[in-house]
Amino acid sequence: MAASVLPTDWIKNWEKSGKNDFLQLCQDLAGKPSSEVFLKDLQTTLYELCWHVVQGSLKVDVAASLLADVMELREDMPSILADVFCVLDIETGCLEEKHKRDHFTQLVGACLFCVPDAVLKERLDPETLESLGLIKQAQQFNQKIVKIKTKLFYKQQKFNLLREENEGYAKLVTELGQDLTGNITSHLVLESIKSLIGCFNLDPNRVLDIILEVYECRSDQDEFFIPLIKSYMCEHQTLCHILGFKFKFHQEPNGETPSSLYHVAAALLQHNLIALEDLYVHLLPLDSTIVEEHKREILEAKQIARKLTMVVVPSEKSEDKEKDKEKEEEKSEKPPDNQKLGLLEALLRIGDWQHAQSIMDQMPAYYATSHKAIAIALCQLLHLIVEPLYRRAGVPKGAKGCLPNSLRSKQAPPPVETFEDLSRDVFTMLGYLGPHLSHDPILFAKLVRLGKSFMKEYQSESKQDTKDKMDSLLSCFLSIADQVLLPSLTLMECNACMSEELWGFFKLFPYQYRYRLYGQWKNETYSNHPLLVKVKAQTVDRAKYIMKRLTKENVKPSGRQIGKLSHSNPTILFDYILSQIQWYDNLITPVVDSLKYLTSLNYDVLAYCIIEALANPEKEKMKHDDTTISSWLQSLASLCGAVFRKYPIELAGLLQYVTNQLKAGKSFDLLILKEVVQKMAGIEITDEMTVEQLEAMTGGEQLKAEGGYFGQIRNTKKSSQRLKDSLLDHELALPLCLLMAQQRNGVVFSEGGEKHLKLVGKLYDQCHDTLVQFGGFLASNLSMEDYIKRVPSVDILCNQFHTPHDAAFFLSRPMYAHQILSKYDELKKAEKGNRQQQKVHKYIAACEQVMAPVHEAVVSLHPPKVWDDIRPQFYATFWSLTMYDLAVPHTAYEREVNKLKMQIKAIDENAEMPLNKKKKEKERCTALQDKLLEEEKKQLEHVQRVLQRLKLEKDNWLLAKSTKNETITKFLQLCLFPRCVFSAIDAVYCARFVELVHQQKTPNFCTLLCYDRVFSDIIYTVASCTENESRRYGRFLCCMLETVTRWHSDKTTYEKECGNYPGFLTIFRASGFDGGNKADQLDYENFRHVVHKWHYKLTKASVHCLETGEYTHIRNILIVLTKILPYYPKVLNLGQALECRVHKICQEEKEKRPDLYALAMGYSGQLKSRKVHMVPENEFHYKEPVSSTNPGGLQNGPGNAGKPVTAAASATSKNEEGTAEDTEKSKDKSQVAQKTASKNPTAANKASSNGSSTPNSTKGSKEKEDKEKSGKEKKEKKEKISAGTPEAKAGGKEKQREEKAGDNKEKTPKAEKDKRKDEKKDEKSKTDGKSTDKESSKERDVSKEGKLKESSKGEKTPGAGSLKSPVPRSEGAESEREQKRRKLDTHSSPSHSSAVKDNLNDLKDSVSKHHANHSTALSKSEADKKESEKSRGRSKEREKKEDRKDRKRQDYSNSDREMSQEAKRRKDENGTSSSKHSKSASPPDSPRSNDKDNNKRSKSTSKDKTELAKTDKTSGGKKESRHDKEKSEKKRDSTEFPVVSCDEAETPIRLKLRLSAMSAS
Repeated sequence: MAASVLPTDWIKNWEKSGKNDFLQLCQDLAGKPSSEVFLKDLQTTLYELCWHVVQGSLKVDVAASLLADVMELREDMPSILADVFCVLDIETGCLEEKHKRDHFTQLVGACLFCVPDAVLKERLDPETLESLGLIKQAQQFNQKIVKIKTKLFYKQQKFNLLREENEGYAKLVTELGQDLTGNITSHLVLESIKSLIGCFNLDPNRVLDIILEVYECRSDQDEFFIPLIKSYMCEHQTLCHILGFKFKFHQEPNGETPSSLYHVAAALLQHNLIALEDLYVHLLPLDSTIVEEHKREILEAKQIARKLTMVVVPSEKSEDKEKDKEKEEEKSEKPPDNQKLGLLEALLRIGDWQHAQSIMDQMPAYYATSHKAIAIALCQLLHLIVEPLYRRAGVPKGAKGCLPNSLRSKQAPPPVETFEDLSRDVFTMLGYLGPHLSHDPILFAKLVRLGKSFMKEYQSESKQDTKDKMDSLLSCFLSIADQVLLPSLTLMECNACMSEELWGFFKLFPYQYRYRLYGQWKNETYSNHPLLVKVKAQTVDRAKYIMKRLTKENVKPSGRQIGKLSHSNPTILFDYILSQIQWYDNLITPVVDSLKYLTSLNYDVLAYCIIEALANPEKEKMKHDDTTISSWLQSLASLCGAVFRKYPIELAGLLQYVTNQLKAGKSFDLLILKEVVQKMAGIEITDEMTVEQLEAMTGGEQLKAEGGYFGQIRNTKKSSQRLKDSLLDHELALPLCLLMAQQRNGVVFSEGGEKHLKLVGKLYDQCHDTLVQFGGFLASNLSMEDYIKRVPSVDILCNQFHTPHDAAFFLSRPMYAHQILSKYDELKKAEKGNRQQQKVHKYIAACEQVMAPVHEAVVSLHPPKVWDDIRPQFYATFWSLTMYDLAVPHTAYEREVNKLKMQIKAIDENAEMPLNKKKKEKERCTALQDKLLEEEKKQLEHVQRVLQRLKLEKDNWLLAKSTKNETITKFLQLCLFPRCVFSAIDAVYCARFVELVHQQKTPNFCTLLCYDRVFSDIIYTVASCTENESRRYGRFLCCMLETVTRWHSDKTTYEKECGNYPGFLTIFRASGFDGGNKADQLDYENFRHVVHKWHYKLTKASVHCLETGEYTHIRNILIVLTKILPYYPKVLNLGQALECRVHKICQEEKEKRPDLYALAMGYSGQLKSRKVHMVPENEFHYKEPVSSTNPGGLQNGPGNAGKPVTAAASATSKNEEGTAEDTEKSKDKSQVAQKTASKNPTAANKASSNGSSTPNSTKGSKEKEDKEKSGKEKKEKKEKISAGTPEAKAGGKEKQREEKAGDNKEKTPKAEKDKRKDEKKDEKSKTDGKSTDKESSKERDVSKEGKLKESSKGEKTPGAGSLKSPVPRSEGAESEREQKRRKLDTHSSPSHSSAVKDNLNDLKDSVSKHHANHSTALSKSEADKKESEKSRGRSKEREKKEDRKDRKRQDYSNSDREMSQEAKRRKDENGTSSSKHSKSASPPDSPRSNDKDNNKRSKSTSKDKTELAKTDKTSGGKKESRHDKEKSEKKRDSTEFPVVSCDEAETPIRLKLRLSAMSAS
């Protein structure tokens, strides 16, 4: 400061220039106006000069002369200099350097001539004055000061009361109380008062007191008394003291300060006649007392809330005590008079906002306005301020209202004219008012309407600059809504109108703002105010009372109570209701019904509360077992669906919440979306559909609505429209679809990392089902223009959005259908032609135009190698069509039409129904009926067009550049398997599509191979499914089995639908040649063998899954078996094997896993009920020697005619012999092998050589012959008994026809039997000599018993032992060569390895039988001889029937054990024979070696030998020519039917489940 005002250069050059510069500076400063700033600068300048003197840098006399010159510049300069001396006096007095103090004293002494002594005495210390000689003694001076102050301030003037005349005061009162309406002014009255004081010697202070008293009585005369007091009064303090004494007088314990006194004080404050700080100290209570009272109120409120929420059962005495205490408290609770609040009220009433705000700032928040009078006064002031703006912008049309009286005071806040003016005072006032705006609902409505008007202006404003300015106002309105409007609504008692008014304002905000306000209201506002704490507790208490009594019967009265409570405190009420629903889900229905009395605001708050409850981080969304979704989440989801459907609640928040959860990788909350879509749109997703429902779902929209769902889905038009609008407005339709499609993989790999596999499967199913449901909703409710605009092309979906292919096509499918129909309509309009053929051509042209881009797009979805076998056109066609395109459900249409007819009939018969209602209902039913018929006709035309299109396209579908096997593999991987588990309708579609491709005679499509691949091994497919996928997969298998069963059951149907079709070719020739040659087709009987093989394969896979012990395997296979029950099992022994294993599951899982137990028990019961429809194996397929041991007859062509070996036949039936015959027979298991051996010498020799290489082979063959006889008898008996069943009769007739067919077509079974019996007799005579029939029967019995003992020792596994597991077991007796061979031949799938091993043995068996067929070209005489021997054998067998019956019963009881024993024995034989053979042995070599052994052992005539040699050469030649083909076929067989690899078709859940399945295996 010194540097800036008085630089040191001036002091150094004082004489030259410093003095003049200083004077100039002082002149400049002195010439400026006398403001505080300039005065301070002058003081600082003088101070610096004197400070240099004190320090000794300037001489005293020089400074004194200069100061003398400065004194002339201003009149008040001596006073200014005195102030400087006063400061320096204090500073130098504190210094230790005495010379500085001396310099100061000298300076003051030199300046005495320019500063008066009186001024110095007033400002300097007595000690300094004494040193200057201005006073004699400092002590005496101090005493004198005390005396003067006492006289001035503490000594009262003693008036002579006797001199004051009462008349003066009487005249004074009269003067002040006169009528003031005339020309009387305060100036005239003041002159009269002065005269009265002088005349009657009145005390001026008393006069002032009387003036205030009269003013208090006439408080409406502000215009008169305020100027009077201003003129009369000289000091503010005096007036303040008098007022203070007045307030003091009313501070007695029971005293009450009159409102008039408050008014007087407020008026004086408003006109600045007194200061608030001076008056405030006279008022009671103290501020500290107010703060303590406020804290006490909060504590009391919390205690009351605690009491209400606590469950207390006090005794009667304690209740009485509490009542007494409450009464005493009420008596003593009369609050003392709060003068500060009274003054505050008066200030507000006269409009003095500044002083009122100052008083409120001294108190806790909302303490002042918690008193009703103050709140009302502030509301009145707000009314007056906002009225002009409200009249301009807030009054609704047609509303009338009285104008409030305007404030007379000019000092009151000015009224607002624009929205910007609101931020001046109004928002501040509302902030002080807080929740106590509830006292004035009219002001509440005015403010809400102003807010509404502002929001409309804000939304309509297009200029960004103006909008930015309005943003601050928007934030102010939001703050007011949070701090004032919502808390005030809480304190309003049941005011539905205010709630609706507030919703009119709130609905203009985005839902994000609204939900933020609701969150503040619910979680923070209630804890800020004592009154709100009490209200919250009371609301919860009342909610408990209502919810305890809420039932279905009293929904209406309870709903009204809920409505009343919700108008004021919806957040607290709904929070409690939702907590109850989470515990008790049976409350959902009555609660939903009782919510019909809510306001729109309450519905919106309910939506927020539901979302908050769903997002509660403290609640686990899984149960403690971590395998199921928590019940509270399921309850809330059900509530969501019901509430959002029934009431007009905005859905955007809920949908965005689900979307955000999906973005975060959490799929639990998809349950909510699923429920909402189901309830609002009426679209159900369930895999438990009945056949009728499924059939209805393949029709049009009307049929779906009528017959496709479980629930009644009427009246969903409005709710589905609301859902659609919400999705489109917030652009959530496509994002939800894509997120769900992506989340399916996320469930497995991201979300389900540590979760239980069962829960992962459920979440995957939930995600998938919701996607299907949601996609169905969008397709049926969005206009196609909207749909096409939002859904991108399939390649973008897959490549950019990483959507799985099945989901991408699911979303795109409706788009393709619509585009094709639109294009078709365009072409029809362009060229008018009614001919059907023209329409078809136009339709095909439309398809080509629409689908051509799709064909190009799908090429990028898979590697180029895929398109070598399957054309993109075929791929796109498969994925773009639906069941609606393939078939018309005429039965479903007819069923629904009949229902409507019955309804019309019932309406006519109903006499109670009013006529007008009858008419309406009949019209509705008739219109619906017409719609259904029209829809059926439309679909029929559409299906015909589609079939025509497919007929033209089919030739270009499959290229088969590699092999047909590879083509089928790709078809299964990329098309069939992914889609058959997508939905129940898709499962049916896949089965029907395969059938359609077959019926269309599609080139390069092997139907037989396709079916074989589907049925042959389902273990991994089943194990890798989720629960719902297994249901769909079961439905797919059921439909496939339905087709196969239809062909199997009737030869005519088979010949008609399969006879001359390329799908049943058994020879694969050059590409492009597909049939025409009957020899290449699979005949009916061999097809029956193949079907039996498929049934066996299904049994084998089922038993394996049931035996793994894995939860997923067992659950899924039980679900699949339940689904395919109508068509499987059909064979009795397979059914028994399954029944045995399922029974074991029931026993094992009863305590451990109840859900598996329930599934197994359900299936077991259904299986038993189906048992009557099962047939023995020999009735299911023809079991003659050739066809039973070589059911493929496929290797030699159909029947026994010795046709060329075909790859397809071997591919489809190769696995049949070694596995089916060894394991699936339960009754006549042991006899079948013997029968085969006895009827075919080569086969018998082969069996004996396989059985052992010791000389006892003849004995083994003898025992087998004996067993063969008994087996034959049993078979004949069985055929007689079982001929009664319908299927058996049909099968029997077919067998009779085939037996009568004669020798010219193929060798009859009779001739075969005769030939083999003859050879058998020769062999018997050489080995046994002349044994009688009795001895042979005894031998058979002995051999049977021995074998039973051996088998019981060797293997103790009961039941379907051979069906236990398809995984091969290693045997200790195998040679190294055999093990190497197994390693080479074993399939990559463990379940195929045993099948492949059996295939090799079966191949040898079949070829040996083929050789036998050719070696039986005997002469006619030999045939006659064999015929006679056969008849003799039959007569002997009849004689032993009775003996066989007993044995049969025993055999039947031990059938399961024999089955497992026989299987093991056959396995051992096959293993031994294979180890004996050379490494390079091929199937054609084995019959030759067998023939050599036969020739040595039989010792037949040379003629026979030559004949055998001839036949040997011929058959050997044929076999040699087929050697390479069979060898390659054998290699192919090892990879013939692989389970679909983890490829594009493999969903992640399947991959995970497959890994678990493999580890279990």
